[in-house]
Amino acid sequence: MKALFRFAGAAAALFLSTAAAAQNFPDKPIRIVVPYPPGASTDMLARLVGKKLSENVGQPVIVDNRGGANGAIGSTFVSRSTPDGYTILVGTSSSHIIVKYLSKVQPYDTLKDFTPLTAAVEIPIALVVHPSVPARTAKELVDYAKKPGTKLSYGSSGTGSAHHLAGEQFKQLTGIEMTHVPYKGGTPALQDLLGGQIPVLVTTLATAVPFLDSGKLRVLGMVENKRTSIAPKIPAVSETVPGYAAPSTWLGFFGPPNLPPAITAKLNAELLKALRDPEIKAKLHADGLIVMGTSPAEFEKIIRNDLETVQKIVTAAGIQPE
Repeated sequence: MKALFRFAGAAAALFLSTAAAAQNFPDKPIRIVVPYPPGASTDMLARLVGKKLSENVGQPVIVDNRGGANGAIGSTFVSRSTPDGYTILVGTSSSHIIVKYLSKVQPYDTLKDFTPLTAAVEIPIALVVHPSVPARTAKELVDYAKKPGTKLSYGSSGTGSAHHLAGEQFKQLTGIEMTHVPYKGGTPALQDLLGGQIPVLVTTLATAVPFLDSGKLRVLGMVENKRTSIAPKIPAVSETVPGYAAPSTWLGFFGPPNLPPAITAKLNAELLKALRDPEIKAKLHADGLIVMGTSPAEFEKIIRNDLETVQKIVTAAGIQPE
């Protein structure tokens, strides 16, 4: 009985200590780890949100770039950090979804080794063609691809990228043949599309927009199952190819595992406040990033759905981990 009272007393003390810590949080600098080099979208998001977060909570926010291993080095560091809310991560759908199925080395478990805080922004992806391709909708591309003698290829920013998986999912749903041409990044892929070396490309909408008015390329649709506020006149691919919807490409904030619920709620509230600031939203929008801003539970649901979808695409396409 005495042992039971001691356990209850210890539990109560821990609860009060955690509650007090949450009430005073934050009372020292917060570190946002970016698992990629400076200059990437993750870095821009961290610095914009970090500056506003610092202003709102009255504590310094330090952006710590720990690039390498496709995001694994910085992500692993956060997964092993003390769960006190003072070290958080900007993760991506690549570092937390695709890596699970396309990397032989698994340094962390997306669901077990992190606490989701909020899905921060979405990066709209488009299905794009060279003007020589006689298609103005995704359905017309499918019809063209099925004509005898037609041989198509499509470019992406690399094997295993979100762009690659979106292209494979399009092939799987429509039954068309397109040879995948992987590039080392979106820029060289776009250059080859503009030069006519490849007829089809899956790329970020922000990359394609500067060339729309000149007619150097044509956007057939957004690969997500919705239109985007960046360019609402561009249809979703699913409007002409029913059932098609690629996993969204997002950037989100994570804490270490076992982050106390009160700290999680506090960080979520402060991150949402920063993300929804009109100036921050406008700057992100100008760079092709759409603010999402979710609860931790909503973010976890997105993660689980994306894990399931990507697993199906990878298995059906026979893509092997490297």
